[in-house]
Amino acid sequence: MTDAMTMTQTAFSGETTVKKGVPGSTLKLIAIVAMLIDHIGAVILQRVLINNGLLALDHSNIEKAMDFLQNSGLLPLLIVYLIIRLIGRLGFPIFCFLLIEGFTYTRNVWKYAFRLLLFAFISEVPFDLATSGFLFTTHYQNVFFTLFLGLCSLIAIKFIEEKFNSNAIIKYLLIVPSSILFMVAAHFLNTDYGAMGVLTIVVMYLLRNNKVSEMTWGCVILTAMSVMEVTAFFTLIPISKYNGERGLNLKYVFYAFYPVHLIILYFIAYLMGLA
Repeated sequence: MTDAMTMTQTAFSGETTVKKGVPGSTLKLIAIVAMLIDHIGAVILQRVLINNGLLALDHSNIEKAMDFLQNSGLLPLLIVYLIIRLIGRLGFPIFCFLLIEGFTYTRNVWKYAFRLLLFAFISEVPFDLATSGFLFTTHYQNVFFTLFLGLCSLIAIKFIEEKFNSNAIIKYLLIVPSSILFMVAAHFLNTDYGAMGVLTIVVMYLLRNNKVSEMTWGCVILTAMSVMEVTAFFTLIPISKYNGERGLNLKYVFYAFYPVHLIILYFIAYLMGLA
């Protein structure tokens, strides 16, 4: 597969060689597919379950709840829903990994930050419709805001590292509060993944010299946030095969796909009478 192998030119012979492994574009496609699967569950299946009385269940009475699920026929759908959401947990940690790679190698970090913030605002109406059915709400903000705040924390960390690299104590005394600042912002804005999402990005960045450790600790933080995130550890498989190459030029695929797929899923739910 051409997307699983990146063609590189050897410096001395000029011959074309094949660099084996998984390029960044393949990682991005894995994350996008996982996100799509997750959002099918969140936008459509979750509404089906809620409309059929799932929220009315007395969760303190497990036996009664199981009887209701079996008698209503909702149990198989609930199982499918949970499986879909577990698959979806693979998306965010890969996006965090790619954000760090993008930050490390971008030629203009301010354009990168502006692009994230721009699409955060572009995506907010589709996100609100998909998650709440309202055209606009301030209760819950899309993941682009989390990625933007995470990127801002990386910009701050890099500045601190460059200024105080010779003094580790001062460096970390500044890195910690600067990171907390952006975590607090994510918390009060109630962004997707919130403060823990920003913390995941920060910790992964600090461990960036070892990709496996970087991803492992990112998944540990996410799982500490919610046990449902445990399947994020499966991302270690493609990340361990990452070859450091960009692969196909999919720079704007995620930016465009995110709001578009949300609005499509909302209209599907609307046509099904769920929105």
